[in-house]
Amino acid sequence: MKPLTALSQDLADGVTTSRQLVEQALEAIESSSEGTRAFIAVHAEKARTVADAQDSMRKGGAALGPYAGIPMSVKDLYDVKGEVSAAGSTVLAGSAPAEADAPTIGRCRQAGFVFMGRTNMTEFAYSGLGLNPHHGTPRSPWDRETGRIPGGSSSGSAVSVADGMAAVTLGTDTGGSCRIPAAFNGITGFKPTASRVPLDGIVPLAFSLDSAGPMGLSVDCCAIVDAILAGDAISIPETADAKTLHFAVPKTLVFDGVDDTVAAAFDRAVHTLSEAGIRITEIPLSELADLPQINAKGGFAAAEAYSWHRDLLAQQGDGYDPRVGGRIVKGADQTADDYIRLLEARRHMIDETDRATAPFDALLFPTVAIVAPAIADVDNEETYGPTNLLCLRNTSVGNFLDRCSISLPCHREGEAPVGLMLTGARGEDAPLLRAAKAVETILAPLRRA
Repeated sequence: MKPLTALSQDLADGVTTSRQLVEQALEAIESSSEGTRAFIAVHAEKARTVADAQDSMRKGGAALGPYAGIPMSVKDLYDVKGEVSAAGSTVLAGSAPAEADAPTIGRCRQAGFVFMGRTNMTEFAYSGLGLNPHHGTPRSPWDRETGRIPGGSSSGSAVSVADGMAAVTLGTDTGGSCRIPAAFNGITGFKPTASRVPLDGIVPLAFSLDSAGPMGLSVDCCAIVDAILAGDAISIPETADAKTLHFAVPKTLVFDGVDDTVAAAFDRAVHTLSEAGIRITEIPLSELADLPQINAKGGFAAAEAYSWHRDLLAQQGDGYDPRVGGRIVKGADQTADDYIRLLEARRHMIDETDRATAPFDALLFPTVAIVAPAIADVDNEETYGPTNLLCLRNTSVGNFLDRCSISLPCHREGEAPVGLMLTGARGEDAPLLRAAKAVETILAPLRRA
């Protein structure tokens, strides 16, 4: 698949049709080793029917949106009318189909995207690794022979774009669930400021942290879908002038345990950005050192997930992935005082970090501290928990601080995928996307080297 802007132009010029794009996506699902693991359900005939309708209207001169007819995949958390939102689980698989589209789905449908099917994910979105014992775990495109984790929780979504099974995809991001899979699959993933995109009709994890965002092949892809999700006017971001940008690299917490491959890719990228005129300043941002202790009892995710899952766990707890259910029940250990202190700690850290980072356009650091580990190496009790925490550590900073954040690939072609993350201020999504587009443009020659 090409990026959205190129596909839109091809459709407008008659170079391709929606039906051809859908057949291309279906062929990719069929031919990829990961098709049956990336998707929980593929709606081939529905997609063909919608594609044919789009082509007929376009041929008849109807005024269609610029992205009408382009294949999109949807994470198994979103309500799509007539489909079951099982959230990657089996305990919800027998639930009644959704009676209406989630607002975000309705907006994508109105824009003319063709839904290819529901993508696999970590059960109930509660892990950054992407493993799923019920539906299988899709493998990252890198080193498929070994079998590397796809990242989570939006695992199948990211793999579907990386393997050309869809042009763009819808994910969610509570602690990094768009950006971690984007980093591990070599694509781009965007977490908006949470309040910009409605969460109605999406199975929640933690309402204090949840956000809904896109993944795609470029910053433009993410910006286009993000605008649609938010109900904003669609526009292609301008590229920020590199010489006007000033990024801060925080030295507290986010570089602990960074592996050599990630460190090398990040350092090359920083050097290239600096050579292009972007000012980059290292800052302590020592406030981040408090995050592990603040979240020691599971933080908002455990407390709020337990509130939603309590009755379901009591009735069908044996049906949960024990690595998910076992973590959710720990939310029962939090007291009202713990939760109130958590709220106070978050408010204080947001205020302090806002002041410390006010002079900068964005924070800059690796999306994930390590390259994608082998599935076999983390699919056990000993390594699963520590690896999950490490993968989530950097991305969760943006969720806790209620900021917008984007992961861009910064590795060279053929190397292990590595994500570079820009995190902007709360509500400053548009400036962040313009800055990200500048970074993407500057890094493009480096990535082809």
